[in-house]
Amino acid sequence: MGIVLLIMLWCAPGLVDRYALPVLRPYLPNASAPPPGVEAARAPLGAPPVVAEEGGYRFMDSPDPEQEMVAYDPCRPVHWVVRPDGAPPGGQQLVEEAVAEISAATGLQFVHDGTTTEGPDAQREPYQPDRYGRRWAPVLIAWSDPDEVPALAGDVVGLGGSTPRGAPGQPLVYVTGQVTLDAPGLTRILQAPGGAHHVRATIVHELAHVVGLAHVDDPAQMMHPAGEATTLAAGDRAGLAELGSGRCVPQL
Repeated sequence: MGIVLLIMLWCAPGLVDRYALPVLRPYLPNASAPPPGVEAARAPLGAPPVVAEEGGYRFMDSPDPEQEMVAYDPCRPVHWVVRPDGAPPGGQQLVEEAVAEISAATGLQFVHDGTTTEGPDAQREPYQPDRYGRRWAPVLIAWSDPDEVPALAGDVVGLGGSTPRGAPGQPLVYVTGQVTLDAPGLTRILQAPGGAHHVRATIVHELAHVVGLAHVDDPAQMMHPAGEATTLAAGDRAGLAELGSGRCVPQL
C-alpha cells in the first residue's frame, strides 16, 4: 500500500498539495499553526449570562472589515499561563480573581496551565510547539516593568490584546493573547488604601481587551481608559456577553 501511494503521489504531484500537505503541514518544521480542531468540542463549553443590551461598549478593531467582532472560539478552553517574575504580594490571587470575573462575564472557560518563563513580546508567536505543545499558545499574563517593555512607561500600568487567525470560509477568531502588567507601578497602587480593588480592576480591564473589548468614552464603564470604575458596569457586561457568544471554528 505504501509503495502504491508513493507511486500515485509521484505521478500526480497535485495530490500532495491538495490532500497530503494540509494534513502534514502542522507536523513539519517551522509550522505556523497546530493541527486543526485541537480541543474543539461540538458545542460551546459555557454560556454568557443574559444581560440587558445597554450599549456603551466597543469591540477591538477587526482585520476583516466585513466582520464586526472577533472573539475566542467558545467551543474550546482558553488556556492561560503566568510569568510571575516581580509580582507583588497577592498578585497571583488578584490575577486569578480577574480571570474568573472575565470567564463569568463571557461564559468562556479559562484553564490555568501554571507558570512560564516566557516574557512579553509585541511580536509573540501564537504557535510555540516546543514550549507549549501542538496547540495554540496559552494567553500569557506577564508581570514586567518599563525597562523590559517601554510601552509601560508613564501612566500606563497594563497592556492587553489578542491574535486572530482564520480558516478558509470561516470567521476570524482569537487564538491567543497576552496581558503585560507593570509590576513596580501596580505594587505602589497596591500599597495605597483600596489598592487591591484598583489593581484587580486593571487586570480585568486588560483581560477584557484580550477577549475583544476596546476603550470607550463613558467614564462609568471599566473600559474607559482613565476611568475610576473598579467593577464591570452595564456596558462592559453587555459587550463581554456578546463576545462570549462568538462562532465555533473547529476547522482552525
